[in-house]
Amino acid sequence: MKTTGNNRSGAVIGGCFALLLLVSPIISRSEQQKDDNNTTSLTEPKVMEKENAIKTDTATFAAGCFWCVEEQFKQLKGVESVTSGYTGGTVPDPTYKEVGTGTTGHAEACNIVFDPAKISYEQLMEAFFVAHDPTQLNRQGNDVGTQYRSAIFYHNAKQQKLATYYIKRLNEEKAYEKNIVTQVMPYGMFYKAEDYHQDYYANNSDAPYCQLVIKPKLEKFKKVFKHELKYRKDTR
Repeated sequence: MKTTGNNRSGAVIGGCFALLLLVSPIISRSEQQKDDNNTTSLTEPKVMEKENAIKTDTATFAAGCFWCVEEQFKQLKGVESVTSGYTGGTVPDPTYKEVGTGTTGHAEACNIVFDPAKISYEQLMEAFFVAHDPTQLNRQGNDVGTQYRSAIFYHNAKQQKLATYYIKRLNEEKAYEKNIVTQVMPYGMFYKAEDYHQDYYANNSDAPYCQLVIKPKLEKFKKVFKHELKYRKDTR
């Protein structure tokens, strides 16, 4: 059950900038490396054209309340849609009420459809680890239960490898005071949540939970990723 208390650790938020500095070099950005030597092969334009022609890809993250996660990831350039739902459980077609009992095995999660030409899976993982506290087991602040667990549901071997490597490096570098408890699991059946959960913050911004929990998290998230936002104001 969602509460109206502050569900974030100040220490974790305070370390967001340090975390980004740590994780940014972990995964190489191939697009930034291609022109290092100012050399171009005859086939490279075709390769680039083919890569840019890739339609969309999907990332699936569980990071506590899906109302929070949805609104955070909606802000990023390259993210085309975010759908709140339930995954990782055993009960077919679960309802919000059933998932809330913690007995279905599902996590509140978001399917994030993105354009790989504009934002990479690695960048989405950076956002994932800033968006919540991955050291809290089966909870985020006052939201308690297995439905609020931290998890990455990978869609292919590449996503699995990146997620596993990312967590290993963050633990080795002691990016957090405690070890990360994020699960890395194969993507399975994803059940879209009830309509009223979609765009929840946008439709209920005056609700107590939105004002006391989602809004502060969103503002801090936007501050960390201020150069990656869809609608950021140009201050130049």
